[in-house]
Amino acid sequence: MLIEIHVLKIFRTLCSILIHYNPFLQKSVHEWVTSTLTNRQGKLGGDKATVKHDFTVLDPKTIFGKGGALNEFSGAQMGVPTFMTKDLPPEVEAMKNTIKDADCVLIVSPEYNHVVPPALASLMGHFGGSCYACKPSGIVTYSPGQFGGARAALSIATMCHELGCLPVSKFCHLPSVCSILNVDGTPIDPMNRMLKQLPALLDQLEWNAVAMKNQREMYGTF
Repeated sequence: MLIEIHVLKIFRTLCSILIHYNPFLQKSVHEWVTSTLTNRQGKLGGDKATVKHDFTVLDPKTIFGKGGALNEFSGAQMGVPTFMTKDLPPEVEAMKNTIKDADCVLIVSPEYNHVVPPALASLMGHFGGSCYACKPSGIVTYSPGQFGGARAALSIATMCHELGCLPVSKFCHLPSVCSILNVDGTPIDPMNRMLKQLPALLDQLEWNAVAMKNQREMYGTF
């Protein structure tokens, strides 16, 4: 049996990735995560089911930048959230539907002043909890220092709890990321134990995404 989980309107494919780029570290982590998702075939119940990912990347740098979906709508200054606006511009409505149709959310982020980067919080906060409700989320953080963004992950987890996309217990933290990944996202040392964190996180994310998807389809959300 093959189960595909959707990311953001990706129903039957699993992950929605919301990424806030770090000017220096962005490419390596982004390439590593997207490559992992593209090539991954998760397993449920041993070999009873295979999970594949169809994912959409939402990058605040692009979305709030010139020509981005939220550039003219708010310019990253969320005076009025989308759920308080009746007639949304087509590109904003499309982005809202992409998030609402996702089966799960995977957040990849550096840390900013030891908390969630403002642009990432603003991107997610533009859309109400109904877009995220009854779905799981996973959190990947990274930094050039020794903590790997772990402190930021705590504030991201709090935000996800409030939005209703509950974080799985496994985190992925990449400290001194330039010593772990090449610029193209390939591992410097494929045996580095830090690289084992993402597959463990995805195991939990996939299991919960399938379970919550089934529950939503049977009983709706609350």
